[in-house]
Amino acid sequence: MQSKAATVLEYLAELPPDRRKTLETVRQVIIKNLPEGYEEAMNWGNITYQVPLKTYPETYNGEPLMYAALASQKNHMAVYLMAIYMDEDAKEEFEVAYRKTGKRYDVGKSCVRFKKLEDLPLDLIGNTIALLKVKDFIDRAKQIQSTRKPKKG
Repeated sequence: MQSKAATVLEYLAELPPDRRKTLETVRQVIIKNLPEGYEEAMNWGNITYQVPLKTYPETYNGEPLMYAALASQKNHMAVYLMAIYMDEDAKEEFEVAYRKTGKRYDVGKSCVRFKKLEDLPLDLIGNTIALLKVKDFIDRAKQIQSTRKPKKG
C-alpha cells in the first residue's frame, strides 16, 4: 500500500488511529537515533530516511539513497533497514539480537514486519538506525554498485 501523501504528517493523518500512534512512536525512535546528514521525506509512498541528492547525486537511479523507511502495509507495518540489507554480518548480528528479545522474528531482506508496537524491539531498531553515518552508507552503496554488472544497452 503506497500512499500518495506529499508529507510525513499527511501520511500519518491517513492512518487509522492505532497505526498512526504506533508509527509515530517508531518514527521518534528512528529520528532520535538517525545519524546527522540523513533527511526524512516521503518517497516511494513511504516515510523514508535518505541521503539527500545534494549530498550524493550519483545514485544508480537518480533517486536519493534510502537508508531506512517506515510503512503501513495492508496486513502489517514495516521498518526497512538498509544497514542490514547491505551487510550479511550486520544482518546476522541483527537476527541474533532480535531473537534474544523473545519477540516474533518476521524479517524480510530489508524489512522488519510487525502488527503492533509490542512486537518490535525498539532499542534494537534504534541501535540499527544509528549504525551507519552518511559517509559510510554512501561508501557501502558505491562499493555495491561497483560490483554490479553494467546494464546492456
